Amino acid sequence: MPAPDATPPAAPLLEAAGLACRRGGRLLLEAVDWRLAPGDALLLKGANGSGKSSLLRLLAGFLRPAGGRLLHGGRDAFADLARYRSALHHLGYQDALKPALTVAENLEAAAALLGGGPGRLAPALETFALGELAATPVRFLSSGQRRRAALARLAAVPRPIWLLDEPGIGLDRHNRDALEALIDRHRAEGGIALVASHGDVALARPLVLDLDGPPA
Repeated sequence: MPAPDATPPAAPLLEAAGLACRRGGRLLLEAVDWRLAPGDALLLKGANGSGKSSLLRLLAGFLRPAGGRLLHGGRDAFADLARYRSALHHLGYQDALKPALTVAENLEAAAALLGGGPGRLAPALETFALGELAATPVRFLSSGQRRRAALARLAAVPRPIWLLDEPGIGLDRHNRDALEALIDRHRAEGGIALVASHGDVALARPLVLDLDGPPA
């Protein structure tokens, strides 16, 4: 029996129970189990084509599991996708920015759509050194600048679950440091992060799922 003052483990925010993922007729993973409580991180490792992006798309609700269950707060995430998606950010290879709008207008539109407060917009821009680019249309940005503009949504709109696919691509060292600090702060505030990376973004004490081998 635990000591009277022992702190019980936190309930999982997101849980895979026997999860399987299939894409294009190929079984990418099966019988995967993990539990992520507030503050946890899961690092997805594997070679290109191993299924990291497909798994993140499944976790975002764009693909259905080939087996098992994905549980959000103990409930089947796919039973109420609208509720589940309102709790997450998914950042894939496509930055999902409108080229004709400025950086600031894109962030304002995302905040209006996703429920972010206006007071968070300026700090979100500064997180990735976008202040001088705020009035620049996205079509004039470099690939790295577009990536920073997409990442700024994480700071502008609070959501507990972050699904990040190679988020450090195109970032210089300064902005990778800013991203790592933002993920650390997100976890300290009770969020979780699931990150596919080849090592360009460092995570503190993550669980690891290696799609080239057994889960660790």
